[in-house]
Amino acid sequence: MTLLLKSLFFPDRRTLIFAIKGVISMALALYVAMFLNLERPYWALVSAVFLQIRPESGLVIEKGLCQIGGTLVGALAGIAILNGFTPYPELALGLLACWIGLNSGLSAMVRQQNFVYAFAMAGMTACLIVLIVMASPSTADSAKIFDVAQSRISEIVVGAICAVLVSSLLWPTKVKHSLQLHAKNTINHTLNYLALELDLLGEHASRHEHIDTIMESVSALSDDSSAVIYEGPEGRGQSHAANFLCNKTLSLLAAIQIFGRLQRNHSHLVSEPLAKSLANMRSSFTLMAQSSDDQECYKMARTLRYQLQQNLMQYRDRAPLETRLLKVAMELSADLIMVLKSYNVLTSHSAVQLNAPPMEFHRDPLIGVTTGLRSMAVFVIGASLWIGTGSSAVLMMILLPVVFSIMMARQPLPMLTTILRRILVGITIAGPLTVFYALPLLAQSSGDFEILVLVLAGPFFIGLLALANRPTLPYGLGICVPFAVLVQPSNTISFAIENTVSNALAIFVGVTVLYWLFKLITEPSQRLMQYRLLQSIQKDLVHIAQHDDPEPWFNARMGDRLLRIASYEKGSGKSSRVFTDLVFTALNIGHVSIRMRRMLQGISDTHLNLGLENALNLWQHNLGQAFIACAHGQVAEEFKISSEALLQALAQCPLPNEQFTMITGMFERITLTFERTAHSIAEQKNTSEK
Repeated sequence: MTLLLKSLFFPDRRTLIFAIKGVISMALALYVAMFLNLERPYWALVSAVFLQIRPESGLVIEKGLCQIGGTLVGALAGIAILNGFTPYPELALGLLACWIGLNSGLSAMVRQQNFVYAFAMAGMTACLIVLIVMASPSTADSAKIFDVAQSRISEIVVGAICAVLVSSLLWPTKVKHSLQLHAKNTINHTLNYLALELDLLGEHASRHEHIDTIMESVSALSDDSSAVIYEGPEGRGQSHAANFLCNKTLSLLAAIQIFGRLQRNHSHLVSEPLAKSLANMRSSFTLMAQSSDDQECYKMARTLRYQLQQNLMQYRDRAPLETRLLKVAMELSADLIMVLKSYNVLTSHSAVQLNAPPMEFHRDPLIGVTTGLRSMAVFVIGASLWIGTGSSAVLMMILLPVVFSIMMARQPLPMLTTILRRILVGITIAGPLTVFYALPLLAQSSGDFEILVLVLAGPFFIGLLALANRPTLPYGLGICVPFAVLVQPSNTISFAIENTVSNALAIFVGVTVLYWLFKLITEPSQRLMQYRLLQSIQKDLVHIAQHDDPEPWFNARMGDRLLRIASYEKGSGKSSRVFTDLVFTALNIGHVSIRMRRMLQGISDTHLNLGLENALNLWQHNLGQAFIACAHGQVAEEFKISSEALLQALAQCPLPNEQFTMITGMFERITLTFERTAHSIAEQKNTSEK
C-alpha cells in the first residue's frame, strides 16, 4: 500500500506520461467504437487497458498482433461451438470449458508474455461469443452468431489499433532501449561474477546471488528480444544480437565454473603458472566491471586473450589437466569478446550479423495440464452458477477470472496470491468509484462524449498511475478493467445501480474463487519438477551430438532450466543450492563434450572406425547416466570405464599428442566433478533424512 500511495501522490515523469498516454488511447478507442456504433464499446476500452502493460512500442505492437490473432481464433472456435451445439447448451458449455482449458494449458508452453496473452484472448473471445448468444437462446440463429462474433472482434481490434497508434506516436519509448539496459546489466553482473568465481575468499551465497541476478537479466533480455523487430529495419539484427549475447553469457558461466571449483576443491592441482593466469584473469574481469567505456573493455578482453595464448605457447610440457584448463581460459576470453561485440551491435548501427537461437522455454506437460484444469475449474464453477441462477451478473464472474487465470499461471504461487490479493483491492476501489462517482455524474450529464471522457478520465488515470509500476500493477489492473466493465460506456449507458452492484460483486467473487483455486490446484511438487528438469537435461546430454551447431542449441535449452532450478531452490530457503550447482555442472560438461567432438573432427573418416564410433556413442550415453546418478548422490562407475575405453580407441588414431592430452585432461576433470557433486548431494540427502 505504501508503494501504491507513492505511485498515486508522488508519480515521476515516466509514470505521468504513461498514464496520460493510457487515458488518450482508451478515450480514442471508446470514441472509435461509439462512432462505429459497436454493441459493447467498453470491450475496446478493456482491450486498450491490457495493451498498456509494458508500453514500449515494439511490445505494444507485438501484443496488439497477438491480441488480434487470439481474438480471431477464439471467434472461430466460438462460432464452431455454437453452430454445432446451440440446441445442446450443456454440451456447448462443456466444449467451451475444454477450449478454455486447452488455451490455458498451451499458454504454459510458451515463454513470451505477449504470446500467453494471445491464448488468453482466444479463450475470452470464445467465452464472450458463446455466453452472449446463449443468454438469449430464443434469438440464436446463424445471423445472430455471426453478428455477435463480428462485434466482439471489431471491439477488441479497435482497442488494439488505438493503443498501438498512441504508443507509437505520442512520447514513444522503444524496446531497444530496454534491451540495451538489460544487456548492460547482464554484462556487468557477469563480469563481477567471473571475478568472484576466481576469488578464493568468495562466499557460496554471494556467488549464487550473482547467478540469480544474471539469469533474471538474461531472461528479461531474451523475453524482450522478439519485440524489437517491430521497431525498424535494424530491429532484426538487434534481436539476433540480444539472443547471441544471452547464449554466449551461458557459455561464460559454464567455463568459469571449471576454474572456481578447481581452486576451491582441488587446489593441489593448480600449479604456479596456472595460478598466475587465473589471478591475471580475475584482475582483468574486475577492471572491466569497473570500467564504463565499452571500447576499453573490448581492448582489455583482447589483451587478456593474447596473454593467455602466449602463456599456453610458452609452456608446452604441461600436465594434461593444466593444458586443457589453459585452452578453456582462451575459449572463455573469446566468448567474452563476442559478448562485448554483441553489446556493440545493440548500442550502435553496426552491420555485424550475429545469430543464435533464443532461449527456449522448458515445456512440461504436467504444468500445462495443471494450468488447464485450473482454468476449466474457474469456468465450470461460474457456468454452473449461471445455469442454476440464470443471472446475467454471473457472466462477469466467468469472463475476467478466466482471463486472469491464463495470464498469471506462470507466476510462482507466493507471488501469484499476492497479485490476486492486490487485484481484489483494486476491484474494491473500482466498485465504489462506479456506483458513487461515475454513474451519478453521467446520469446528470448531457450525454456528450466530452463529458463522458472527463468523468471516466479520473478513475482511469488513477488506475494507470498504479499500472505504470510493476509492484503496483495488479492494483491498476484491478481498478481499470472492472471500472470499464461496470460503467459499460456506450451510446446508451444503463444507470441501473442494482445491476452494477451485482456485477461488481460477481467480479469480486469470481477473482476470490480463482485465488482459492490457485491455492488448491497447485503445480506438482518442486522436488518432482526438479527431477523432471534434470531428466530432460540428461536427454540433451545424450543427444547433443545429433545437432549441427550443438553449443547454441544446448545453451538455448539450458537457460530456462537453470533459471527454474535456481528459482525452486531459492524459494525453498535452502542455502546449499546443490541442484543449481548440478545444472551448472551439466552446462559445463555439455560444453566439454562439444569441444571434444570438435577435436575429433580432424580425424579422417578412414580412421573413424566402427569401434571408435561405438566407444564415442557409449561414452556420450554414460555421460548422461553419470549426470542423473549425481542427482541421486551416486557415482556411475560405467562412465569411468567408458572414458578409459574411449581413450584406448583414440590412442589407435592419428590424433595429435596435444589433443590427446587435452581429452585426457577433460576426462580427468569431469570424473572429479561427478565425484564431488555426488558426494555433496548424498551428504545433503542424509542431513535431510535425519
